[in-house]
Formats: sequence, C-alpha cells, structure tokens
Amino acid sequence: MTTADHAEPASVVTPVDHRREVAAETARFVAAVRDADLATAVPSCPGWTLADLVKHTGSVQRWFSALLRARVQEPPRTREVDLRLPEQEDGYADWLAESATVAADAFAATDPDFPMWAWGVDQHARFWARRMLFETLLHRADAELALGLRPVIHRQVAVDGIDEFLVNLPFAAFFAPKVADLRGPDRTIRFRTTDGDDTWLVRLRPDGFGLDTSRPAPDTADATVRGTAADLLLLVYGRLPYEADGLAHEGDEDLLAHWFANSAF
Repeated sequence: MTTADHAEPASVVTPVDHRREVAAETARFVAAVRDADLATAVPSCPGWTLADLVKHTGSVQRWFSALLRARVQEPPRTREVDLRLPEQEDGYADWLAESATVAADAFAATDPDFPMWAWGVDQHARFWARRMLFETLLHRADAELALGLRPVIHRQVAVDGIDEFLVNLPFAAFFAPKVADLRGPDRTIRFRTTDGDDTWLVRLRPDGFGLDTSRPAPDTADATVRGTAADLLLLVYGRLPYEADGLAHEGDEDLLAHWFANSAF
C-alpha cells in the first residue's frame, strides 16, 4: 500500500456530526427492537438473533467508550469491559439506550482531535466516534431488515459511511482476513452515487489495494457500480448484492465478484 492510497478521501464529504448521529442511530435502533421478539433471526448476520445484535452493538459502544476514556496509545490487549448487561432480555432495549449515554459521556470528556491509537487511518479520538456511528447504523439496518422494514439512511450520512469504509478497509485484515486477498494486476472499481455527484475509485494492485486519490481521477474503470448513497452503503457492507434492484453495474463481472467476496465485514 502506498501513502497516496490513504492520504485523502476520494470524495468530498459534507461534514457529519458523528457524536450526535451515534445517539440518533441508537434511538432508531431502540425504537425498532423495543417491542420486537428478540429471538427473531437476523438474516444479514447469519446465526444471530435480534438479542445477539443488540448485545453486540451495545458492547461495541461501551468498549469504544472505554478506549476513549483511556486515550489508548497502543492496541489494547483485552476487550473486557463492564457491560452491565441485564439478566433478562426484556431489558436489552433500555440497556442499548444507556450504552449511547455511556458513549456520549466519553465523547464529552475527550477532545476529538486528541492523538490516539486506532486500527484505521485516522489516529485520533474522532476515529472511534466515526467508527461507532457506522457500527451502530449498520446493525440498526440489520435489525430493521430482519423485521421486514426498509432502512432509511440519510444521504449525507451514507456518503460519509461509504468513505469511512473504503478508507479504512485496507487496514481491516486482522479481523476480516479475506481483505488480504483483495489484490490484482492494476484493476479498478468505481462506486458512484446516483443521488449526488460522489465517486470513489478503488485500485487493486499486486501488493494490495486502496483508494485512487489522483486529481482528477480517471473517468474510466474496469468495473462500476451505481446507486443511491444509502444503497451503496448497504452494498459495501454486504447487505445488498450488486445485482440488487436499484443498483446498476457494468464492466468486469469477475472483478466485482472477487471484490464483494472478500471486502465485507
């Protein structure tokens, strides 16, 4: 990977208040599951129920909050944190709401520009608020999909989420090992929004992959996928196939199949 691959996002993204959006997304998640049967299976997370989804999301929020409070400067050696998880699942919705409050307290106590260890590109506290937002949003969408609902994702937030995913994906191999297989002989994939003018160009090389940040970026790509920002966000996270209604694709089918078989986490 070269420095140029990760120097800047490939799309100009309208600023999103990640800290505020964590609270908003958690509230949407809580509203979706409060009266639901938590034994409901979650097809987009095979083997999980809604209870598992809620527990995972709240646990991640509390763990990230612990990292922020500790202002960690190196990879943590443990993920143990006091979850305060209720014994009965009927308390899970309120517990998830409280997890967002734990996060808000950690945000309030931490300068977003404070230098911190992070597994992705941005080595500052703000990395964890941004990562928490999209962890929460995607699992809120998982819950709604499991309940037969169509997730509503605001365009501005979706654009930021696509960017966050693609910028950090090259560093995710330690928990998503298939990412290491994303390489190729100088092949490119373009993601383009149809409800805006946002575009990302990913370049696969023999030694890895990354966003092509050249200005201007090449107009052509070996494969292209187009859709609304919300659908593209669900696509890159593996919640939609690239053949789904509302998405359009063209170019090298084998390249697209290779990307999507190895990129989701």
